[in-house]
Amino acid sequence: MERKVVAVCAVVGFLGVLSAALGFAAEATRVKVSDVQTDSPGECIYPRSPALALGLISAVCLMLAHSVINTVAGCICCKRHPVPSDTNWSVALISFIISWCTFIIAFLLLLTGAALNDQRGAENMYFGSFCYVVKPGVFSGGAVLSLASVALAIVYYVALSSSKSPPPTFATPRPQNQGIAMGQPVIPQQSSEPVFVHEDTYNRQQFP
Repeated sequence: MERKVVAVCAVVGFLGVLSAALGFAAEATRVKVSDVQTDSPGECIYPRSPALALGLISAVCLMLAHSVINTVAGCICCKRHPVPSDTNWSVALISFIISWCTFIIAFLLLLTGAALNDQRGAENMYFGSFCYVVKPGVFSGGAVLSLASVALAIVYYVALSSSKSPPPTFATPRPQNQGIAMGQPVIPQQSSEPVFVHEDTYNRQQFP
């Protein structure tokens, strides 16, 4: 494997792991029902929580990871492969599609969780008697999907790089003595029968 492929996979993998870790950290620090106070009638008092910043940074890391992998590898939809039945090409195509689907879902979950967690201080109750909090599993679901999305993106890049490499060529040995006919010389057989010459021909040759 080339050094470029290893370096890109290492950077993208680090961003994916960082995005997932921040997503799980946002899940652990999100505002829970027990954290909300309802001292005043009709108001919900929310505490400060780092889940907003953690969710946003997690979404940014996920977006950076996909930006790097797609900038280096390019879009597979805009390329034509000479051998459509290639296994690496099929794996790259499937990984590319699933990676983008999981990326969109993870990105939306992280952004939605961060936006809904952006509540500080006193807020009016929803529908008169409800205090809204982010449901459990929003950030963690985004973290799991972000990790899966980055892993599939790496598989896509490695498979696409493998399909681009030319197949190994083996030199065929050239036959020796090419173009030289091998054989024995053929000597025509001499006839042992006597040759008769007409008398007139002999006389003309002697006396012109």
